[in-house]
Amino acid sequence: MTHMITQEAESIQRFLAEHEQAFEEMLFKEAKNKESKIREIQFLGNINLVKNAHLLTKYVIEQDETQLLKLANTDGKTWAKYSLTLSLKLEWVHALRRTIWYFLQKYEETTQFQNNPNSFYEMEKYVNDTIDQFLNAFFIAYSRYKDELIETQKLLVENLSVPIIPITKNTSVLPLIGELDTTRMSKIEEKTLVEIGKNRIQQLVIDFSGVVHMEEKMGSYIIKIIDGAGIMGCKITITGLRPDIIHQMIKEGHSTTIDRKANMKVTLQQALQIILREDGFEE
Repeated sequence: MTHMITQEAESIQRFLAEHEQAFEEMLFKEAKNKESKIREIQFLGNINLVKNAHLLTKYVIEQDETQLLKLANTDGKTWAKYSLTLSLKLEWVHALRRTIWYFLQKYEETTQFQNNPNSFYEMEKYVNDTIDQFLNAFFIAYSRYKDELIETQKLLVENLSVPIIPITKNTSVLPLIGELDTTRMSKIEEKTLVEIGKNRIQQLVIDFSGVVHMEEKMGSYIIKIIDGAGIMGCKITITGLRPDIIHQMIKEGHSTTIDRKANMKVTLQQALQIILREDGFEE
């Protein structure tokens, strides 16, 4: 489809402009009186659905593929950004399709277009095809932008799940919170070692007091973190281990290794008091 403004297309555009108010009334009627919801969408996402409907109609009649795809891309991103319902978008576009058909029929009845029925049916076909193309491009843009948002949020969550907090120039704390599974422990291992190297951390306190559940075989990841940190010249202190986690480590045979390779303290407060005293800070 290419951009093509024919004499017939210009005539149809003038006809629609002359009946703009009736066109909009018919559009809302076909949308099953969703006017309040449409106003809400305009408020939430600053989307003027009525204006966009006129633009889409214009691009459809003129067969302007470039502008049509541009509108679809913009609409898709906006609806994804504000998490607007796809069902309403689909209903709105189908209502627009029916409205365009209705006014094309009225145009046929009042102009010489009725003397060339083949042209009318050809136009009806490309109206359908063009609106379908718009919907396809809209959903692709929506899906892509949603995927980008999900990936961005995923990275944000991953960064928040490894919150290394500096206490002094050389000492930081990694408070672990929630559930520890293979995926999360792998990320914790990776990001912890990166942060140790980037910030030249010499002492890192890993606090387990906020952990609500730890899957089996997580002790091996803890050992990897301790070993990696040691190679980089960073001492690890572990605090806040609950009896159930300790029992799990004993069962898996990791407790002795962890006890030998890391400093073990009951609470984070106790560990920080010792570290700060050693660093010359007042208690």
